[in-house]
Amino acid sequence: MSDLGFIHRFIPATQQGKAPLLLLHGTGGDENDLVPLGEQLSPGAALLSPRGKVTENGMPRFFRRLAEGVFDQTDLKLRTAELGEFITTSRKQYGIEAPVAVGFSNGANIAASLLLTEPDVLRGAVLLRAMLPFDPQPPPDLAGKPVLLLSGSSDPMISAAGRDRLVAVLQTAGAALTHKVLPTGHNLTQNDLTIAGHWLEQLQ
Repeated sequence: MSDLGFIHRFIPATQQGKAPLLLLHGTGGDENDLVPLGEQLSPGAALLSPRGKVTENGMPRFFRRLAEGVFDQTDLKLRTAELGEFITTSRKQYGIEAPVAVGFSNGANIAASLLLTEPDVLRGAVLLRAMLPFDPQPPPDLAGKPVLLLSGSSDPMISAAGRDRLVAVLQTAGAALTHKVLPTGHNLTQNDLTIAGHWLEQLQ
C-alpha cells in the first residue's frame, strides 16, 4: 500500500493479546524485507512494515547519511517526525495498539530516534545493530519503556563507542534496557532471533 504517507504492508493479527510489531528494514530493504522475521519473532502478531522514503544509490533507507556512521541530522529529525505521524495514523486506520518497533541497522537507528523524540508512539523497541543517532539534550523520559538492544562484538559498521553511547543515553532516560553483545558482526544470527523472540514473549 502507498497510502498513509509510506508505502507499507499491514498484516492483521491472528492471535489476540500480542503487541503489534513495527518492522523497520536496513539499507536496501523494503516493506517486505522483515515480514518473515516478524512472523518468526511473534507468530500471530499484527505487523506494520513501511518502506524508507530516502534512497542511497537506489537503496531505500529511512534517513540520509553524510558518510558511514555520520547522519544528516536535519533529515533525521524530519524523517523521524514523518514516521511518528505514520504510526499514529496507522493505529487509527488499522485499529492497533502502540507497536513495538523491530529495527535492523538503519531501521534500528530511526527506531532509536523515535524513542528519544516521540517515546509515546512506541510500546517498546527491539534494536538490532543500533548506534546513538543523536545526543538528546535533555534526555527524554523513558521510565520503564522496554528496550532490547542486540549488538555484534565484531560489527564493522558500529563502533563500541557508538553502541555504548546509546546504552548510556537509554539508561539515563530510565528505559528498561536489556543489552547483549553477541559474538558476530553486523549480520543477524539465530541467536538474535532466539533472544528477541523470547524477549517479546515476556512482553505480552
